[in-house]
Amino acid sequence: MKMKRLVSILLVLVLTLSMVFCMSGCGNKASNGVTVQIGPNPETLDPALNSAVDGGNMLITLFETLLIIDENNQVQPGQAESYTVSDDGLTWTFTMRDGLKWSDGTDLNAKDFEYTFKRLTNPDLAAPYAETVIGMIDGYQDAIGNPDAEGKTTTDPDPDKLNVAASEDGKTLTIKLAYPCSYFDKIVAFGTMSPVQKATVEENGDAWATQPDTYVCNGPYMISEWTPSERIVCKKNPNYKGGWDSSRIVTENLNFLLLEDSSASYAAYNSGEALLIKDVPTEEIPSLKKAADGGDFYVDTILGTYYLSMNLNKEPFNNVNVRKALNLAIDRDYIANVVMQGTYSPAYNFMGPGVVDSEGMFFDNAVEANGGKPYISEDYEANLEEAKKALADAGYPNGEGFPTITYSTNDTGYHVAVAEYLQEAYKQIGITMQIDKVEWASFTPQRRAGEYEMARNGWVMDYNDASNMLELLYSTNGNNDGKYNNPDYDAAINASKVADPKAHFEALHNAETIMMNDYACIPLAYYNDFWLQSPKLKGTWHSPYGYWYFQYAYVEG
Repeated sequence: MKMKRLVSILLVLVLTLSMVFCMSGCGNKASNGVTVQIGPNPETLDPALNSAVDGGNMLITLFETLLIIDENNQVQPGQAESYTVSDDGLTWTFTMRDGLKWSDGTDLNAKDFEYTFKRLTNPDLAAPYAETVIGMIDGYQDAIGNPDAEGKTTTDPDPDKLNVAASEDGKTLTIKLAYPCSYFDKIVAFGTMSPVQKATVEENGDAWATQPDTYVCNGPYMISEWTPSERIVCKKNPNYKGGWDSSRIVTENLNFLLLEDSSASYAAYNSGEALLIKDVPTEEIPSLKKAADGGDFYVDTILGTYYLSMNLNKEPFNNVNVRKALNLAIDRDYIANVVMQGTYSPAYNFMGPGVVDSEGMFFDNAVEANGGKPYISEDYEANLEEAKKALADAGYPNGEGFPTITYSTNDTGYHVAVAEYLQEAYKQIGITMQIDKVEWASFTPQRRAGEYEMARNGWVMDYNDASNMLELLYSTNGNNDGKYNNPDYDAAINASKVADPKAHFEALHNAETIMMNDYACIPLAYYNDFWLQSPKLKGTWHSPYGYWYFQYAYVEG
């Protein structure tokens, strides 16, 4: 007994000394916590309602979809361990992992995903992404109530009409599509398709997604603290089982600072509190770019466009010549390279570089089909003269009689600087513009409700298919903030929903031509993400869809 006790004591001493040695000199992965800033108060953390990148960043940490995206932007198994697709591309069958749990420890299976997908059809929920992510599923129109040309339902909504069915034992989920969709695997990996727990949602209503004690999720992390305008603290989910390698999840807590002021974010970074910040003060960027070699300032391309929405239900924006004038009066090169200090690229088409089609790059092929030119000329001086002519054609020569317009934006990044530039640009054609600064949490719901005249907008793609952005302007799309409604455009989008890739992209090119000739929105710049990240923060990656993945984050040292 004495010998065994002595051996035990020696083992404890050896282990203790090893831990002390490594903590002081081995560069071990610290596992107590990682603090980052990726945005202010999210508008919502209900996966069905979120349409913002900052909320999406949190959702990929808190939830896991049927399939997931890895650091190489490849689709991998998530809550489903495998799936099959029928020869005709219409039937997708997902086989669930065994032993799946919600964060509250209760069982999770395919029936939860069936409930989640059918919940998206609820017109009272008004999920902005619904048509984008489940519109190709058989029975969708019947499920939402067959809207007429004015958007009113002609039959009662019936979610059970959506052709999604879990097996009796919850092991498999079968989805029948109305037409083949080659990128459906990427859609089911998107945050809107995250499962939500029926009992929690029905018991708490919309409030389920606002408090840690009711926020039941299924991802690598779960919410433990939530202080609005301050932070959301996420802790490791002890019940997590899925596609992320649990052995690599070493950090106990992920802390999201909810800061809207970039100076506060920068102060948090410089103090060491935050190891990554997305909102960098624009005045600091020139010096940060100079020190970028070997430094901690990063710029990375993403697939997305910064554009302006005009409320086409309001005068004078319902006049195509007014929209043309507002489009052409802008010097996009100046915006991207001076106002935005070269962190964005000027946008002369709606769809930007990096988006693929069946023949190569969507942007290149659009330019080639347009006689070697983008839809909007790069010649600003010529554009300005054309803008003045269009305004006169609209009945407002030199801006005479044109009403003062209000431009809404949130106050982060370059948004106010861009607004101030627009103010000056529009003066050159006789238009007076006021700036309305709106808090972020109110900004997107206000814009979606059409409670604005002109507003900052933007979209970062969720998967690499031009339909993801072009469908935003479909008349009934929940993210159609400008309320654009052109039957020819809708017909082109409808024609893109076919299995043949060539026909699919031809229809999408046609759609872009229609909306650009209509001046349906005002593309300004193509997105890049820029941020500060401490060299101590390891294990993260940034995707071309604007997300940072923190599941494997740790602090080295």
